[in-house]
Amino acid sequence: MAENLTSQIADWAVSLMEALGAPGAGIAVALENIFPPLPSEVILPLAGFTASQGSLQLVPVLVWTTVGSVVGALALYTLGAVLGRDRLRRLVAKVRFIPLEDVDKAEAWFARHGDKAVLIGRLVPIVRSLVSIPAGVERMRLGRFVLLTLVGSGIWNTVLVGAGYLLGDQWHRIESWVGTFQTVVIVVVVAALAWWVVSLVRRARRRRRDQAATPADAAPAAARRPDVSRPDVSRRAADPGA
Repeated sequence: MAENLTSQIADWAVSLMEALGAPGAGIAVALENIFPPLPSEVILPLAGFTASQGSLQLVPVLVWTTVGSVVGALALYTLGAVLGRDRLRRLVAKVRFIPLEDVDKAEAWFARHGDKAVLIGRLVPIVRSLVSIPAGVERMRLGRFVLLTLVGSGIWNTVLVGAGYLLGDQWHRIESWVGTFQTVVIVVVVAALAWWVVSLVRRARRRRRDQAATPADAAPAAARRPDVSRPDVSRRAADPGA
C-alpha cells in the first residue's frame, strides 16, 4: 500500500517536472507544504535524481523548490493570520477542558522563541509545514518570516535534492531514512500531547476538589471582621457605650 502510494506520488511529480521543468518541482513542493501528507522525502530526492539524468538543471531545481516552500508556507501563514488571536481564543473558550491560560503560555513562548521555531521547524517533518500557522496567528513580521523560511527550507531542500542527485537511481533510500526521523517526531509529539492532556485532567480535578472543599455559601473570614479602617467602626470598637 505504502509502496503503491509512493509510486503514484513519484509518477505525479515526474509528470509535473516533465511538463513544466524545474517550476513543476516548485509547484509540487508548494503543495507538499500546504498538504503535509504529500512527502517531501519523495518529491525532493526525485527532483535531484531527475537533475542527475540531465533532464533538469540542479541549480534551477534548488531555486524553484525553495520558492515553492516559501509560497506554501505563506499560504499557511495567511490561514493563521485570518484565524487570528481573538478568534482562536474564542474557539478555545468553547472547549471547556482547555484553559485560556495555556493559550497565553503558548503565545508567550512563541513571542520568545518564534524565530527559532520557524527556522528549526523547517528541518523537521510535519512541523515544517504546521509551524507557519502559529506564526500567522501571532502576526510575525512578514519579512522575517519569509527570510527564516527561505533559510530553513533552503537547507532542507538542498540536503534532500543533493542526496537524490548523488544517489541516482537509489534516491528512494532517502524516503526510509527520513521516514524513520518522521516516526521519531510523531512519537515525541504524541507523547507531548498525552502529557498535556493528562495535566489538563489533573488540573480540572484539582479545581473541582478545591471547589468542593470550599462551600459556595461560606462567607470569607475577612468579610466577618469589623472594618477598622472606617472611622465609625473603629470608634464603636474603642467605646462600647457609644
